[in-house]
Amino acid sequence: MKLGQILVRKRIISPDTLEQVIATQPQGSRPLGELLLEQGEIDHEQLNRALQEQYWRRRGYWVIS
Repeated sequence: MKLGQILVRKRIISPDTLEQVIATQPQGSRPLGELLLEQGEIDHEQLNRALQEQYWRRRGYWVIS
């Protein structure tokens, strides 16, 4: 699962916010989480939790949130 999907599913950001940041992101320039932090859409704690969930999901573990 992609980071943006996790943040939207957890209602940390809206789907519209995700689309807006992706649209303004030059292709492959910088990580999504970094851009969201800079724009004040998320804080470091929210980013860390979402990245942890992404890590465990990629390894096949079910995350209950």
